[in-house]
Amino acid sequence: MTSDHNDLDIALGFTIPERHARGRLARIGPMLDTILGAHGYPPTIEKLLAEALVLAALLGSTLKHKDGQLTLQAQAEGGAVELMVADYKNGEMRGYIRHDADRLAEMPADPSLFALFGKGYLAITFDQSVTGERYQGIVPLEGGSLGEAAESYFSQSEQLPSLVRLGTRRLADGRHVAGGILIQHLPEGEEGRDRIHTRLDHPEWDHVRALGETLSVGELTDPELALDRVLWRLFNEEDEVRTMARVPLSRGCRCDPVHIRTVISRFPADERAEMADDGGEIHVDCEFCARRFSLALDSI
Repeated sequence: MTSDHNDLDIALGFTIPERHARGRLARIGPMLDTILGAHGYPPTIEKLLAEALVLAALLGSTLKHKDGQLTLQAQAEGGAVELMVADYKNGEMRGYIRHDADRLAEMPADPSLFALFGKGYLAITFDQSVTGERYQGIVPLEGGSLGEAAESYFSQSEQLPSLVRLGTRRLADGRHVAGGILIQHLPEGEEGRDRIHTRLDHPEWDHVRALGETLSVGELTDPELALDRVLWRLFNEEDEVRTMARVPLSRGCRCDPVHIRTVISRFPADERAEMADDGGEIHVDCEFCARRFSLALDSI
């Protein structure tokens, strides 16, 4: 399980059959720079959005169907962050954060999760396009980090013991790199019984979690360290570690003039007229990519 190539903008799935564990590794770089470059966020917000995008990549790459969508959303009040959104669809990712710049400026350089969000909630939504199923779990945004908040989500909404580690780095040349790992315990195996039958003691999981906790932020975000090498460092003493096909990740905001024109055209003519400015144009701002689209009213 070794490789000579570097992994950026990649998610890699794996299983450890004898430990009844599955997981994902993800590392993003060029795609992250493209998303962050559109907004000009302060460093604290850049770091938070980078972690959210990695978390969305870890979760989204578990979707079984190609056109399924994963949306991660955090809404809050009382902190510097008002809204955070990151989503994944078919390997394409986008995200943004709405924040109070004045309140953020009053905080220390590395504020806590509570300081950033105050009273908040984390919602994770899985949309399965093929089956039409939609599942959403909502939990309080608690813990010392976004990774801990995600662990709380899995514990409360999924009853799955989970380990989530997220990390970010800014390279000497200014490029951003973020990485993460998600490991989950399947007490009765991948096709096992309902989770309500799960035992309270998990010696196999304790072993896997202990190994996963040794992974450093440096290893998660090292662009010279391939993801399968990370797995080898963690689990080289296990009898078998199976890896899955790599999932390429890219920036994929789904806004474009054709789509926006189609959406606007669905409104009644009088409502479209109210949307237009004095010059007869309708302006639509996309918060994901920070672009403005202008359409002439008489062209719709």
